[in-house]
Amino acid sequence: MSLSTIIGDYRAFFAQQITDLKAAGFDLGPLPVSHLAYRTATKEEYLEKRDALEAIASANVENVWRGRPMSKIILKEPAVLNADHSVEMIELIPPKHLFDYPMGLEHVGFVIGKTFDNFCEKYKDRFSTNQDHGKYCQPHFVIFESGYAVKFYRHGLKEVVAMEGRAFDGFYHDEWPNETAAE
Repeated sequence: MSLSTIIGDYRAFFAQQITDLKAAGFDLGPLPVSHLAYRTATKEEYLEKRDALEAIASANVENVWRGRPMSKIILKEPAVLNADHSVEMIELIPPKHLFDYPMGLEHVGFVIGKTFDNFCEKYKDRFSTNQDHGKYCQPHFVIFESGYAVKFYRHGLKEVVAMEGRAFDGFYHDEWPNETAAE
């Protein structure tokens, strides 16, 4: 099974996010891509997508966040997004959703790196909001009229996972700690 069979036309999704960023006034070069995020509507869909993605992956670190597991899946082969970008990680996000996010492909994560603070200052009037996902992960992002988003990170999610003490050396699954939160 191919990545596009599992998550849809990720190249067209990525191209649209680049177009939307330019229209929003972001002047970006070819930044590294941390990940593509895919949201599922049900726990069953999450488990099906996780199994399908793991069949084309080399590792998965699943951790519990806000009462449900979330997968960070490393593909065996990076997926080409366009001439300047590829991606090796899919972030798989299950329900319960706090906001009205689009299901399926939902956001692209870009890595800014050492210039993150300057980048955030430069584009502060263009961001929709920022999030606090812990000590190493505080993305700033823009949400477009379509409901899709682009998030900007100091560290890519693969690096964040390593900084949190986990390794991409196999397939790790967590239990659903609170079944009512996952449905």
